[in-house]
Amino acid sequence: MSGVGPVTRFAPSPTGRLHLGHALSAVRAHDLARRGGGRFLLRIEDIDGTRSRPEHVETIFRDLEWLGLEWDDLSFQSERLDHYAAAQGRLADLLYPCFCTRAEIAASLSAPHGATPLYPGTCRHLSHQERGARMGDPHGWRIDMARAVERVGALYWHDERAGAIVADPLSHGDVILARKDAPASYHLAVTVDDAAQGVTDVVRGVDLFEATHVHRLLQALLGLPTPRYHHHPLIVGADGQRLAKRHGAPALAAMREGGEDGRALADALRRNMLPAGFRLGEA
Repeated sequence: MSGVGPVTRFAPSPTGRLHLGHALSAVRAHDLARRGGGRFLLRIEDIDGTRSRPEHVETIFRDLEWLGLEWDDLSFQSERLDHYAAAQGRLADLLYPCFCTRAEIAASLSAPHGATPLYPGTCRHLSHQERGARMGDPHGWRIDMARAVERVGALYWHDERAGAIVADPLSHGDVILARKDAPASYHLAVTVDDAAQGVTDVVRGVDLFEATHVHRLLQALLGLPTPRYHHHPLIVGADGQRLAKRHGAPALAAMREGGEDGRALADALRRNMLPAGFRLGEA
């Protein structure tokens, strides 16, 4: 933890243009650091090699400058792959290779409406001989969640809105820590990076609240500090659906190129004032 004020970060993926929801997170993270005399970091989460684009990185820079936000340090996840590999190595005795395709997993799962089905542990039950025979096939690495939880015992974390939270990583099942198509999962990379960069306060949308249970587990397993968490409400459209790149959310770049005042938009977001047709969702 830093002794000179809060250290926050904004960590977008350059897989598309930023939208209003990203602006809200960036403004809140930036302001929390500035109010406390701390540091605001920009981290480009670009390890998805099939979807990340250099042109989106440049757009992120321009969008943040348009909003009037200045960062104190810039990093790229693609330059930190050795750190993720080292963390994975430290967890090796809790990991097992998973050869399942997404279609195979989907076909084997069922869950109540609205619930997220858990991976059934198909590859966890493979024998050493079966695993060895298939190691030449594409595979990711999953954590044996039951064994991991047994190792660390009861865990807690703190959210600024919800208070003290009992960590429940078991509810996520055996999550992927290294994907077939990427050297690390979001869970592993963000946990390692936040600790390495001295992040004391994580500001992000409430859609990532549940992921914190997994991050708290990984912190305990790897002996890393636990930041304070600030999960804010999401911006939703008139239909109540959260903004998303894939759903055509209005891009900051389009607003910027259309002549809108980015600093005025940032000030409006500070007051929870949103453009017509948008509102804050449930916390």
